Amino acid sequence: MGELEAIRTFLTVADQSSFSAAARLLGMTPASVTRTISTLEDQLGIQLLLRTTRKVSLTSAGAAYAARVAPLVEGLARATEETKDLQKVTAGSLRVSAPMSLGMKVLPAVLSQFSIIHPRTSVAIELSDHFIDIVQENYDLAIRISGPPTDKSTIWRKIRPVSRLLVASPSFLDRHGTPKTPEDLTTLECLSYHDQLKTETWELSRPGQVRTVEAKGRFSINNGDFLCRLAVAGEGIALLPRFIVEEDLYAGKLVEVLPGWSTPEIWLTLYYPPYEQLPLRVATFSDFFEAFIKESWDGEQPRSAPSPVTG
Repeated sequence: MGELEAIRTFLTVADQSSFSAAARLLGMTPASVTRTISTLEDQLGIQLLLRTTRKVSLTSAGAAYAARVAPLVEGLARATEETKDLQKVTAGSLRVSAPMSLGMKVLPAVLSQFSIIHPRTSVAIELSDHFIDIVQENYDLAIRISGPPTDKSTIWRKIRPVSRLLVASPSFLDRHGTPKTPEDLTTLECLSYHDQLKTETWELSRPGQVRTVEAKGRFSINNGDFLCRLAVAGEGIALLPRFIVEEDLYAGKLVEVLPGWSTPEIWLTLYYPPYEQLPLRVATFSDFFEAFIKESWDGEQPRSAPSPVTG
């Protein structure tokens, strides 16, 4: 292992305060991390880290060394990235967060086509319906379906609006009656979108009228497909993006409730950390994703994947 890699290993151990945690991040064994640090200490003639049974901490000399070399390593990585950008080389790795339902429906085709055109870029997708902090959790970008962002430190890029509608199964409406006004929802079982046992609030509007309803019910779920399946099973009324419920609407398993009322606009959006300039691999993936969505997402239900661009 070269000196630069050894320094990077040292900085990772210092950041994680753990040899094993650093090894997991670096794809190394704890023993090889330990050997690398020992070799670096021997070369420098100083002890960089204090090892205890509970944690690893910097010595005063180690802290001073880390403060000096960290900016140099960061600068070198940035220089490498900028050089690749200047040569229009799309390579490296991307860490992307995406919501579960959209990810399952759209991203397999996106990645399949993207890998054909950009084989030197690897993409790690994490599917989660949690509203993650992309800066704190070190994502290159996040795909979200939401309203305007509340985190002013991030950059966001609108791709397309996503319509939502209230749905229920015919059997549920046969048993409980079809609501005629938003107020009727307060007496019916509603399926709430949330990751805790909390009540979702639905804002419904039509020209000249706005109503706010608490979606009270027995179930609170943080995944749209799960809510859709509950609605199909006759467990209540759900407010969901059209792309999730489209097939069940077409099959007659669900019907729209209060079709004359609409909900606040939400968007399919790309979110980024506060880059001064998007890294080329991030910009390239973003442009590809947007083009894919505009070509393949006709109305609400994503179609089959577009043909790959080879020219």
